[in-house]
Amino acid sequence: MQRGNHYLFTRSESALTQNSLSHGTAVKLTGDWGASVGSKQSHELQVSKATVLGENDAEGNPLQPKYQTPEHLRTIPHLRARLPTNALVLRLRSQLIAALTNFFNQEDFVQTHTPIITSSDCEGAGEVFTVSSNAAKDSIQKSKPEDEAQVEHFFRTTKYLTVSAQLHLEALAQAVSKVWTLSPTFRAELSDTPRHLSEFYMLEAEMCFVHDLGEIMDLVENMLRSAVAALQASPIWGELLKMKQAMPREDVEDDRFVGVEALQQRWGGLAARDWPRISYSDAILILGDAYSKDPARFAFEPFYADGLQVEHERYLASAIGQGKPLFVTDYPTMQKPFYMAPSVPATDGTGPLHTVACFDLLVPDLCELVGGSLREHRSQELMAAMQLKGVAGNNLGWYQDLRKYGSVPHGGFGLGFDRLVCYLAGVSNVRDVVAFPRWHRRCDC
Repeated sequence: MQRGNHYLFTRSESALTQNSLSHGTAVKLTGDWGASVGSKQSHELQVSKATVLGENDAEGNPLQPKYQTPEHLRTIPHLRARLPTNALVLRLRSQLIAALTNFFNQEDFVQTHTPIITSSDCEGAGEVFTVSSNAAKDSIQKSKPEDEAQVEHFFRTTKYLTVSAQLHLEALAQAVSKVWTLSPTFRAELSDTPRHLSEFYMLEAEMCFVHDLGEIMDLVENMLRSAVAALQASPIWGELLKMKQAMPREDVEDDRFVGVEALQQRWGGLAARDWPRISYSDAILILGDAYSKDPARFAFEPFYADGLQVEHERYLASAIGQGKPLFVTDYPTMQKPFYMAPSVPATDGTGPLHTVACFDLLVPDLCELVGGSLREHRSQELMAAMQLKGVAGNNLGWYQDLRKYGSVPHGGFGLGFDRLVCYLAGVSNVRDVVAFPRWHRRCDC
């Protein structure tokens, strides 16, 4: 049977009793496959034998043949993948991974596997999960209170779940020039928004001998455009459109999913060429002008030193991007991590002396999707930046070695993979495109 088509199944009344066949029951059907006598399907199966393959408690089954809210479905993540919409998202993720893998292969990137347990907080934000073991807990319980400080850690010192693979990718890139990975990352932030998870997947890439930020932005643009083209050439695109056309009215009214037209605009924007690029300074000017004309437009007045709020990013993506993704570059140094290289000053001496060569990629509705930068590859300058950010002693001696013992200009980016799936599927909440979502106070199975 072809997935996505609707065929009629008929059965002989003697083959199954009414009680043995219910919604959710798996059956094996044997019969004749032929042209349908009806007008609503092309073929039908005239069943001569039907066998129930497994038991099903139809009355107690949480998945009933009726509309069920995403909030309810999030309480049963072990079952919700059986719904056609969620099963389609699983196939979309798989096809997207295949498309991205093919792209990086064609670009001569080496796929690598970076560690989940790490000794450092890459972003320096402190929102990390600390790794411990039952053995350590038992040791604490057996020791006297005054001896607790003497208890040995499993890895001798405190370790964390990674928040980014970037630092390790930089080490590997200096061996084979261009590397990428798709791996889980963890953030212990208390955000309870449709865009945040505590465990999520990041696609990250690093490449050496890069002197200009534009090279990295070109790579990101080509990567996403290539992935969308591959997906549109697969059955997934047609299945998504059919799903949108058959969406329950409740989902449309509650903005849980975007409709067919909005989804086509998203994919069309990603497939388009020449994505706009503006500097952070210009973004602030644009936002300031919009605010002066209509102060009620934003809840937060835009200021250079305060950074961009989500509402600011959403406005920029809509007003400047106009359907296409938008690159915002050269953010103030104070807003970004220690590892970013400074922007190149203008020759007339008026250049961005206190900005870093970085970018955020903003897409309509979802806002930030990708972040990247040139990395500070000079040893002394990196040390100064680490001291300025207060991370010089955070188990990063090995990272400094990458500059001491032979280094080259390099850069890279990180893409929120689950956010990308969310954007492509036209789903409003990232928790609904992850098979088993984890967020603050929620880890159900």
